[in-house]
Amino acid sequence: MITVRPVLEIPGHESFGLWPVSDVEPFTFLALDGTLAPDGVGTAVMALATCNDLDPGDDRPPRPDDPLGGFLHGLLTMDPLFAAGGLQVTDTVTGTRLVPGCCSGLEDRGDWWDVLDGDGSAAWLGHDPSPSAERHGSTVRLTVDTAADTSPWIDVPVPELRQLLTAVEEDLADFLALAAHWATEHLPDHSQRVVSALARALTLPPRN
Repeated sequence: MITVRPVLEIPGHESFGLWPVSDVEPFTFLALDGTLAPDGVGTAVMALATCNDLDPGDDRPPRPDDPLGGFLHGLLTMDPLFAAGGLQVTDTVTGTRLVPGCCSGLEDRGDWWDVLDGDGSAAWLGHDPSPSAERHGSTVRLTVDTAADTSPWIDVPVPELRQLLTAVEEDLADFLALAAHWATEHLPDHSQRVVSALARALTLPPRN
């Protein structure tokens, strides 16, 4: 069976204390869906805020002095936003797993649809490792690391991959619904702006 999950790369967070986060290992991936516990949602929000925690330039307002406002500032004011991660594909029969490479972002997952519906040319999915997705007729070949001479790969029929990518969008929408409830409880003074920023970071429709 083939599974496809939307995942975020989790940064180092040993000293983070602005809200509860899980003990997930730094520099591993966290899958986003509607089953995350509250501390998992907090971990995802922390990761997205960290991705975009850059000092403002002349085109953005100054960073607030308070620790919470200062940490959230990039997430709330950057455009576009970056969501380090991507799609993780696993063949549960062979154990082969494709993970996003460095500099890959969940906001770029539309490239997967371009492989299905465009000219089939390979999608760039990051580097170190350097995975790729390329259509060959009725099958998409997912190569785990194109930089390796003997990289394993996963072949997925086009109709199956289309269904799996649709399920990814459902997982992300379910995560955003969880995050909206989480933000109301943990970030009440920023909840609406945070949820709007999460939707932008994940290229999802805004919540009403």
